[in-house]
Amino acid sequence: MPSPISEHTVSWPDAVAAEYVAKGYWAGVPLGTLLRAVADATPDALALVDPDAGVRLSHRELANRADAVAGRLLDLGLATGDRIVVQLGNGWEFVVLTIACLRAGIVPVMALPAHRRTELAYLAAHSEAAAIAVPDRMRDFDHQRLAHEIDGGWHVLVAGTDIEPGSVDLHAVCAASPDPASDRARLDAAAVGSRDVAVFLLSGGTTGLPKLIARTHDDYAYNARRSAELAGIDAGACYLVSLPAGHNFPLACPGILGTLLAGGRVVVLPSPEPARAFATIAAEHVTHTAVVPAVAGRWLDHAEEHGAEQVAPLRVLQVGGARLADELARRVRPTLGATLQQVFGMAEGLLNYTRLDDPDDVICTTQGRPMCPDDEVRLVDELDADVPAGEPGALLTRGPYTPRGYYKAAEQNARAFTSDGWYRSGDICRLVEGGNLVVEGRDKDMINRGGEKISAEEVENLVYRLLPGVAQVAAVAMPDGELGERVCVYVVPRPGAAVTLDGIRASMERTGVACFKLPEHLVLVDELAATKVGKIDKKALRADITGRLGRGPE
Repeated sequence: MPSPISEHTVSWPDAVAAEYVAKGYWAGVPLGTLLRAVADATPDALALVDPDAGVRLSHRELANRADAVAGRLLDLGLATGDRIVVQLGNGWEFVVLTIACLRAGIVPVMALPAHRRTELAYLAAHSEAAAIAVPDRMRDFDHQRLAHEIDGGWHVLVAGTDIEPGSVDLHAVCAASPDPASDRARLDAAAVGSRDVAVFLLSGGTTGLPKLIARTHDDYAYNARRSAELAGIDAGACYLVSLPAGHNFPLACPGILGTLLAGGRVVVLPSPEPARAFATIAAEHVTHTAVVPAVAGRWLDHAEEHGAEQVAPLRVLQVGGARLADELARRVRPTLGATLQQVFGMAEGLLNYTRLDDPDDVICTTQGRPMCPDDEVRLVDELDADVPAGEPGALLTRGPYTPRGYYKAAEQNARAFTSDGWYRSGDICRLVEGGNLVVEGRDKDMINRGGEKISAEEVENLVYRLLPGVAQVAAVAMPDGELGERVCVYVVPRPGAAVTLDGIRASMERTGVACFKLPEHLVLVDELAATKVGKIDKKALRADITGRLGRGPE
């Protein structure tokens, strides 16, 4: 039996929790129940559209389908509090399964489609998962086979047409029920508490594999609903999901959950490829969507080349996951006709938004301000002393949707959280007029590749383990015009050893690591730059690769 989640989570102090309840941030109602209430209020309104699958579900149909799935998961032997790793693409199955889990109190662990053996085996063990949900194949990769090869002792639920013996057909599990009233009554009686963990999100941590972020029903419901308010999401809104749906941004900022809680409709696409996304915006009258800066750049270029008539319905384009260049930000309204909303936040909690009625200069040059009056923010120096106004400092935060610690991670919690509950985000920011933040960079050893956070330490550990010809290695962020950053490795080879970028990538691929973590540039050196105390000087290496790129090929 897996250990109870509550044994390994860090709760808000009782007095602080009581304050959040008194101020109305925490509603005391589980997310699944809130979604069910929306379906009762607007049963016939369209809720979910999957153009590729030809699926169109009303709020009532979506709620009934989710209740049926929840019951079938319980019949499989899963129980309230069990964990299920969810590694599905952007399809209707992801949405139905996620809501089913929220209804049953089964906790989804939001893996990414790009994850492979290394990440999935870790998530299975760390979360003590009882099941995994995967596609049969995606982009020529056999997810079903990998799920069976990992010794998780779990149920393998598979979405697709090629269902192997031993797998559970997810489409059959997601079929409509002949008796939705009975399904609902069973789920309404389920013992799901609003302080229980609703979902495990993954951190973009700097110390190896991702940590699990336990988001409760209370805090995540507030996260989604308040985000929807600030994005102008209401019952008439249509939100396009084209980023990986398991990310916090498209899941609940406001994303899928915020849109559905507002009574709006969600459209899912497998990718943000511009031509397909623009056609879908036109066909489904999409009003809101979220992208990362690299995608925003591609959309702007596509619109300028082919015209922006198709995106006329789009009212709000959210951009987050990484700092959006000011020059790109200034092109959004003139090119796409939509209001840009910059979003700076983290799966660990704090969310900052530019407001839709902010002046253009605020929208285009800042990353917004906290969404909640009780979001606490400090910018500090290396001694944790507050920096003067307007000066850059390391961001510390706490608040009603920022958990006080990672799941089952005492050592990491000691580093990432202060004794009085402030989360060290690792971001360097400046506070400017109006309470808005400008993101200056990171103080943590992390690489942000198009919104995917990559631990430099994890890359380095893999290179050391896999390539005996490497004497020293340092992974750093390499500036990139499209993705913001890419992975660069500096290597000191052992005498006589031949180390190549292709060799490093091939070795890492064979271990089953997510492809976005593979290094894309190699610099061979005789020694690594070091600080005065003998540590590898990552700042100097980042400056060096920036200089090398500016000089061109050497």
